[in-house]
Amino acid sequence: MLRISSELINILNRLPKKSNRIFGEISPTTLRMNLWHSRKRVAHKLSNPRIDKITFHSLRHWKATMEYHQTKDILHVKKILGHRSIQNTMQYIDIEHAIFNSGSNDQFTVKVAETVEEVCELVEAGFEHVTDIDQKKIFRKRK
Repeated sequence: MLRISSELINILNRLPKKSNRIFGEISPTTLRMNLWHSRKRVAHKLSNPRIDKITFHSLRHWKATMEYHQTKDILHVKKILGHRSIQNTMQYIDIEHAIFNSGSNDQFTVKVAETVEEVCELVEAGFEHVTDIDQKKIFRKRK
């Protein structure tokens, strides 16, 4: 499950309510056929037959890989995917390394804060405290 914004909830609540489901009573077969036709149309339009191979599961893999790339937190990815075992989630580390050629050479943006206000701004921007040097605080955030 993923969290959604209150704005999206409001939009969904404004949709006409013809059934208990948000998007109506659509059978799984209809969804599969819609995806199949959409993929065919886009693959033909872009002259890229690889688009024909994209499935819902491909999108799930992509989301998990991107979450790991952004957070480097495999437990966060495990929770998003609903895996029981961390072993099932570990594959996304290898995929992320292969796609982004990342490994031990993580890149960071580094900032220095001297005042409490600067510290607050950096923490709010997602930076993490690393160390103190000469009464200055060093922060970093993944690029």
